[in-house]
Amino acid sequence: MTQPPVSPQNWPIVQLPGLSPQDQTQLQALGITTTLQLLHQAQTPHQRQTLAQQVDVRPQIIQKWVALADLARIPGVGCQYCGLLLHGGMMSVGHVADSQAPALHRQVSRLHQVLLKRRDLCPSLGEVQHWITQARRLNRP
Repeated sequence: MTQPPVSPQNWPIVQLPGLSPQDQTQLQALGITTTLQLLHQAQTPHQRQTLAQQVDVRPQIIQKWVALADLARIPGVGCQYCGLLLHGGMMSVGHVADSQAPALHRQVSRLHQVLLKRRDLCPSLGEVQHWITQARRLNRP
């Protein structure tokens, strides 16, 4: 029995990690107030380049924000863990969907310990497996 697709999560842009208050204000002035709006407005390289010029940041910064917003679509990841996944080399929902839970959990655990110095707050193997399951369901055509 196949499971139904997962609904992508949509977060206020102010919750996305790595955006300064000035970046948030500039995006909001452009009508981008949520993570899904950011994804919609930055789908193509041309759109990302235009957005970078409008916000006055390097295109690589826009690409980072887009990757974070994409990862935040995974319900179990959200804005809480999208940065951790990005630092772990996961650039998209597709990358998470293609991952193996034990390997991804090891990577996340190492990063969590190095970045936050708190292993007790690290997501469990079960949570990471749930992220992968949700990513696969989001990634379905």
